[in-house]
Amino acid sequence: MKLEKAHIENFGKLKNFDVQFNEESNLLLENNGWGKSTLAAFIRIMFFGFQNENKSSVVENERKKYDPWQGGVYGGQLTFAVGKKKYRIERTFGKTKSEDRFVLTKAGWFLLNDESVRINMDFIHEVCYQGLFYMEETLREGRPAGLEVFGKWPTIYEGLSQLPREAQKKWFAFDHHYSDNSFQEALEIVFSSPVKKLLDVGGNTGRWAMQCIGYNPEVEVTIMDLPQQLGLMREATRGKAGADRIKEYPANLLDPKGTFPKGFDVIWMSQFLDCFSQEEVISILRRAAEAMDAHTLLYILESYWDRQQYETGAYCLTQISLYFSVMANGNSKMYYSQDMIRCAEQAGLTIEKIYDDLGKGHSIFVCKLAN
Repeated sequence: MKLEKAHIENFGKLKNFDVQFNEESNLLLENNGWGKSTLAAFIRIMFFGFQNENKSSVVENERKKYDPWQGGVYGGQLTFAVGKKKYRIERTFGKTKSEDRFVLTKAGWFLLNDESVRINMDFIHEVCYQGLFYMEETLREGRPAGLEVFGKWPTIYEGLSQLPREAQKKWFAFDHHYSDNSFQEALEIVFSSPVKKLLDVGGNTGRWAMQCIGYNPEVEVTIMDLPQQLGLMREATRGKAGADRIKEYPANLLDPKGTFPKGFDVIWMSQFLDCFSQEEVISILRRAAEAMDAHTLLYILESYWDRQQYETGAYCLTQISLYFSVMANGNSKMYYSQDMIRCAEQAGLTIEKIYDDLGKGHSIFVCKLAN
């Protein structure tokens, strides 16, 4: 962040004052009593508000201390830049906090009104923030060192059912926010051909499974996941219409000797393979291919940074890779689509069709056994 300029209406002894900041160091040489400390306090208070408002002393209570000597509107404006975007804070102060007026252009609107911004910030705050301090250990050791702020699991997936309540809540909110926005379009794609049995790999709490049984009254869905995840699924689907058509197949998908059940028309993987390294992805897909026949279709739903409509989307996806490394499993990321295609091909699959721009930036790869 870079400060660009400030305008003070009235603040302490400063009145109708403007200052322009340069990109290098800013040096202010004035006599004692000019207001240098007052200017520094103005910048801080514009961002963070007053300190010690409960104190009666004018020296300690900043709201009283900087009440304009000459009267007039108490406050001003501050302009700053984050990357290529400029923002302006407008703030005026009253005798009490309830009389204050605060305006933050552009970014403030999104913070207050945009669901995606709120969910992402909650996810960073509750799930990622403390763990990100262990990035160096993660990079050196190839493990999710930041996960230790929550527990001693090898990956976050074994620990999801045991995360602190708020962290678990925000993790699922983040995960579901993106997948749920793609489900309606994905259902139309998957069920464009007859599907009687569907294997949901890494099905988590069963949200996709519930969507499937609600969309198609005859399909039977089997969720293949860790036993503790299947426990969360049972809790989430208990008593819901059609839940009797959801079956379970407990498995550790990272076990290279673990086999996939056979006899499914469709194998579905939603926001799943980005949780693993390329070697692990190939192993999972190869074992899936061994359970397929010539008529089975495998659908991979993922967000690829190189298939986004906008550069901002691509940038955000690459930054999410920090979570996968530091918190999730130490070696995964948001994938470049050609890397995923190579993994599928090495596993004995071929990409039959690609659907882009589903929901908030997902793609579906439709895979079949290679000839």
